[in-house]
Amino acid sequence: MILDKHIILIDDELDVVEAVSEMLELEGFQVSTFTDPNQGLKSLNPSSRSVVLCDVRMPAIDGLTLLSAIQHRAPNVPVLLMSGHGDIPMAIEAMKLGAFDFLEKPLNADEIIDKLNLALTQCQQIQTAQSSSDTAPEIPIEAAIIGQSKSIENIRKQVLALAHTGVDTIINGETGTGKEVIARALHTFSRRKDKPFVAINCGGMTESIIESELFGHEAGSFTSANKKRIGKLEQANGGTLFLDEIESMPIAVQIKLLRVIQERVIERVGGNVLIPIDIVVIAASKADLVKLSESGAFRSDLFYRLNIASLHLPSLQERKEDIQLLFRHFVIQASQKYKTRPSTIYAEQIQQLCRHAWPGNVRELRNVADRFVLGIVGDGFDLQTPITESCSDDFAFEKQMEQYERNVLTEALIETLGNINEVSAKLNLPRKTLYRKMKKHQLDKDNFKTQ
Repeated sequence: MILDKHIILIDDELDVVEAVSEMLELEGFQVSTFTDPNQGLKSLNPSSRSVVLCDVRMPAIDGLTLLSAIQHRAPNVPVLLMSGHGDIPMAIEAMKLGAFDFLEKPLNADEIIDKLNLALTQCQQIQTAQSSSDTAPEIPIEAAIIGQSKSIENIRKQVLALAHTGVDTIINGETGTGKEVIARALHTFSRRKDKPFVAINCGGMTESIIESELFGHEAGSFTSANKKRIGKLEQANGGTLFLDEIESMPIAVQIKLLRVIQERVIERVGGNVLIPIDIVVIAASKADLVKLSESGAFRSDLFYRLNIASLHLPSLQERKEDIQLLFRHFVIQASQKYKTRPSTIYAEQIQQLCRHAWPGNVRELRNVADRFVLGIVGDGFDLQTPITESCSDDFAFEKQMEQYERNVLTEALIETLGNINEVSAKLNLPRKTLYRKMKKHQLDKDNFKTQ
């Protein structure tokens, strides 16, 4: 989540400064402009939470010299360079020396906004990581549970409320909706945050294996038990135990787990010593545990003991307004993971994402982001790269303005899920004008609606 969108714009050409700063301010950025690069440099300090956008070639200083000076004065500030075609070799060399990215003139509005947002996010993540300490404030819950939909905002409120109570909880949701993310948030924002968070997936385990995993065992308790093993329940003492796919847990193990939850004591397999434990249990299921307990496939007494509180996670299809924010977040993560340049995300690609059904939910979206950053095609949904037509210098400005208008319309349609009345009010456009512009840019409101 980008909390501050401050840009330092440096260019010796006043008309470029005015045009770019106006465009960025309309997009919600805070822009400080400088036609003198030395003055722009002086505005920075080691704690600056800004991104520098500057020209490569200026009379007083060149891009490589300015980049070096910024890195010494404010090492955590990302630098994006603007370059004409003849200056691209210098821009590439600057990237090798640590520049975040470069933008070729004439500038593309969609590309510049996208890359500035990526750079701002990276800047703030670095600052947050460096300032983290015992005395540092907790991360905002918006950084742990990402989304702007009403359903996710409600989930965040429930997580904060439940985290303070420390009650056992069941999380319901389809595969890939982020149940472990929510479980970790319940732990992170609780008083147990400094204690262990221990996760175990109950799916596909035999009764003997899962029993040993949960309870541990004493040496010699069975043939291959050469030494004592501490189980997950004991490892989680003082903290949180997360049981994923609990609907897959064998009935015999469910009975033993029920005793642990009721009495907060365990016995290792092959042992006879009662070991007290202090844990919060969070269970997750993609199945309807009520129906399973009614049919006898899941212990009803265990269900009711765990179900002190419950959270239901919506599918990604039910929270389409979060797709863009999540995807950009995953693209940044993937770029850092694979050490690649952040990829430009075009408005057409956002539309493709919103039209997809997402049967694999957030997990599928993350995989698509990874493939997008790596530039590979995998199984399932893949983004198509928009075909951009080249245009002469005479039409460059008109082309950029058309693209900017299309981006503004697309963003508004995404945020309102295709609600024309809300888009009209948000952009202060009469409906007739809005429909004409949507037709011009081939934007269909139905592509942005939750199915």
